[in-house]
Amino acid sequence: MPTLVLLRHGQSEWNLENRFTGWWDVDLTEQGVEEARAAGRLLKDKGYDLDRCFTSLQTRAIRTLNLVLEEMGRLWLPVTKAWELNERHYGGLTGLNKAETIARVGEEQVKVWRRSFDVPPPLLEAGSDYDVALDRRYAGIAVPGTESLKDTIARVLPYFENHIAPALTAGDRVIVAAHGNSLRALEKYLSRIADEDIVSLEIPTGEPIVYELGDDFAVRERYYLKDR
Repeated sequence: MPTLVLLRHGQSEWNLENRFTGWWDVDLTEQGVEEARAAGRLLKDKGYDLDRCFTSLQTRAIRTLNLVLEEMGRLWLPVTKAWELNERHYGGLTGLNKAETIARVGEEQVKVWRRSFDVPPPLLEAGSDYDVALDRRYAGIAVPGTESLKDTIARVLPYFENHIAPALTAGDRVIVAAHGNSLRALEKYLSRIADEDIVSLEIPTGEPIVYELGDDFAVRERYYLKDR
């Protein structure tokens, strides 16, 4: 079984502003662009190559992947974009500053919304400025009003099993450029991480994570590429 590379997008504008982002579409910061380019250079310098690429429908992940492929001289590779790889939907928290939200409702409540496995944030109000239900890219998709990590996993894993896993089985070297929570879903599955432990797994922006897989997707090795 070939290699699977997981990559969280580079720093986004709302990462920098410490805001809940979710399905809202924001771009990379200058630092995020450099993080993506550095990831591409690292992959190339370490002798890695790719055959198939998967990403979400969100700009920060798409641009990250494009910048990686540009640095690798692989912009011609096939790329599949899927809403199932989007970030977790943060519902009514979308757009809010995290520190200000803690000050308003308390640290414990925000911790429950952010770090519990199956408790979603409040629903996004109808007509909110951050409602993407009418965004053309989501035509025909039942856009959620909020999601827990459990909900996110429930859409990411079937996509992995139906699209990404067959590419790996066919021998393709695959990169998935996505988001903190959609990548948590994949790491939970591949590394068999318990429900209570997966919420505390931190995935830094712009750092390629490499999975060397065996039969039935058994993990032979999992490491940050910068450490090799």
